[in-house]
Amino acid sequence: MAVTLKGDRKISSVLPTKSKALKINLNSDIYGTFAEIGAGQETVRNFFRAGASSGTIAKAMSAYDKDFSDAIYGIEDDNRYVTESRLKKMLRHEMHLIEDRLDRSKHPEKLFFSYANTVATINFSKKFKGHGWVGIKFQLDPLEDYNEIVLHLRFKETDAKAQQETLGILGVNLIYGAFYLNDNPKELLKSFYDNIDHDKLEIDMINFSGPRFMYVDNRLMSLQLVKNDMTNAVMFGPDGNNLLPAKVLYKKNILTLRGSFRPVTKVNMDMYEESKKLFFEENKVDPKKAQVIFEITLSNLRAEGEINERDFLDRAELLCSLGQNVMITNYKEYFKLVEYFSEFTKERMALALGVNNLIQIFDEKYYRHISGGILEAFGKLFYRDLKIYMYPYKDEKTGEIINSENIVVHPRTKELYKFFKKNGKLINIDNYDPKNLEIFSRTVLKMIKDGEEGWQELLPTGIAEIIEEKRLFGCSRKRTNIR
Repeated sequence: MAVTLKGDRKISSVLPTKSKALKINLNSDIYGTFAEIGAGQETVRNFFRAGASSGTIAKAMSAYDKDFSDAIYGIEDDNRYVTESRLKKMLRHEMHLIEDRLDRSKHPEKLFFSYANTVATINFSKKFKGHGWVGIKFQLDPLEDYNEIVLHLRFKETDAKAQQETLGILGVNLIYGAFYLNDNPKELLKSFYDNIDHDKLEIDMINFSGPRFMYVDNRLMSLQLVKNDMTNAVMFGPDGNNLLPAKVLYKKNILTLRGSFRPVTKVNMDMYEESKKLFFEENKVDPKKAQVIFEITLSNLRAEGEINERDFLDRAELLCSLGQNVMITNYKEYFKLVEYFSEFTKERMALALGVNNLIQIFDEKYYRHISGGILEAFGKLFYRDLKIYMYPYKDEKTGEIINSENIVVHPRTKELYKFFKKNGKLINIDNYDPKNLEIFSRTVLKMIKDGEEGWQELLPTGIAEIIEEKRLFGCSRKRTNIR
């Protein structure tokens, strides 16, 4: 009898860790090295214990001493050891050693691999739970170039031994998935949690590369991490590769614009440009240490039911073309997003919002599921050094421009609103383009799908051309009257 697990995987299809390691060991073609730093040799231990490991393990090592590690892999520019660059150096170095020391003519059918991790487990005071980088460089054909899978993890357990054991299971899952699930990256991703509870480990970044993953869009893999409850937030850059949020946001001033960006319009970019100017003018903000993020929530992607991956990639394509960093989160409430950012920075933050979103923030119904209600949420939201920049709205019936001065909130939260407004937490974006107040993304989207003319002029420079060329958002034809 099959029982459904998270991610719709079945117990009947999940092999025990020992069985996975043994299957790898019994495959006479798979041969490689293990290099593990910081949490013991936990992954290779599973292969030794499974038996028949002599045909799989060429070498297992752990350069714990920093001087030894530097002598083998070199010194990092930032003098850190638990980094992506360190992991990749380890993978490259160990792979070169295999190629140098093993005569390919004697091993024509061997599929070489190099597995590595560099990890910091929970510290003695238990204030830092630990994190790490794990990766594998591997062949699926002796004549092909190498493929690579690199991921970042954050431990949730509060015991070092438990973290080590979890890391060992994850390593086995990664190696097994690389060789046996590579034709289905989504299932490969889900398999990382085989024999691991979701409350033990968070995976918040992953990148696939190599000939067998040429068709894989890493942005889509990033989405899968949030969709499968592996993490609450992921980020990718303009080049489409996934980024580690902790690295991008560390000690930064953060300005966030939340939206559907379906598609990104002149309104979005006007809000971006003007809120950025206001943010950079703040005394506590250093533009050189500032990070602007375009954020889309998972609930927004599910607004029409199941997540449409093509629609997600269409949005991502446009935002990346504008040179933006994009974040996908599972934080429907703004205070949870701000709490998440606060894990990485204590510097000033800001949110750029439209009128409707601000009204929602001051609506008690928005917080009914929280024990402390709106007061608890606002305590978490505005306790941080946070400001909100408000983009105006034009009432379609009266033509009145609505901003923070004349916005109507619920009577019970009116005084609360006045308090935060008086204390300079809510700031109007006054230098806006009035013509943009007539633009609505839902209208633009409908025009694109219906093949109407005129939507092109409602989008930022170059965006219409991308939509037409790549047939995004159901666009079926190019305009005939290009200006």
